[in-house]
Amino acid sequence: MRFKHPDHILYERVGNVAHIVLNRPEKLNAITEEMKFLLVERFRQADRDPEAHCIVLRGEGRSFCAGHDIGNDQDEEDEAEPTALGWHNHLDGTVKSETAPWEARKPVIAQVQGHAVGGGCQLAMCCDLVIAADNAKFGEPEIRFSTAGPVFVLPWIIGQRRAREMVYFGDIVDAATALDYGMVNRVVAAERLAEEVRKYSERLALYSPESLVAAKRALNRGMEADGFRNAINAGHDVISSLYATETALSREFYAISERDGLKAALAWRKDRFAPK
Repeated sequence: MRFKHPDHILYERVGNVAHIVLNRPEKLNAITEEMKFLLVERFRQADRDPEAHCIVLRGEGRSFCAGHDIGNDQDEEDEAEPTALGWHNHLDGTVKSETAPWEARKPVIAQVQGHAVGGGCQLAMCCDLVIAADNAKFGEPEIRFSTAGPVFVLPWIIGQRRAREMVYFGDIVDAATALDYGMVNRVVAAERLAEEVRKYSERLALYSPESLVAAKRALNRGMEADGFRNAINAGHDVISSLYATETALSREFYAISERDGLKAALAWRKDRFAPK
């Protein structure tokens, strides 16, 4: 596949650490359709790289990833057909890209600053390890767009009660709360994030890649035996019809967006769902 913007996701290796870099900082690294395919390819590239023992996934600029691009700058041919089947096909790329860190043979460390919301949160949660800056924010606000998921990884990370609260309300949690919930391994000062991840990843890369690959495979297989993969597939299958459904809330949101612009619609949505 030929990409129009291959630089939107970069691959580089420093020593024995591969870096996959979301490189669309002016859009808070919001993921386009093309970037979904690029993500999968970059993780495959890291797995093929014999010198890479582990992988760091990070985003340029002030945010890790603000989810999927809901603006109007994506190619029209990437838009899903307005049917449940059309959306199922469309969301297939979403599921594959967000679970790419899980599918990677080598351990993946997410380096998170700023926003990690929506698809960005799901992407980070599919990584093996997460180091967050103290300014990081996590959440899945899709419910506020009358959608959800489709990668329901949170229950496997933080348990059913907390996951349901985050999914049902779409609230954003700060880095300290994410640490308390078990969403991240550690929180560091924002200005120290890159250095701390460098030391963390270089330490991990000291171990033999054979051991790391085998350990990750065993841990993943255990979760899969417990139903992880079926749960992800179920989310994909069930939620596709929701994306094809027009709700009163979604009609109002997109009417405001068309009339007054996306920022106005987002402000309306924020006010509507803010705690009173």
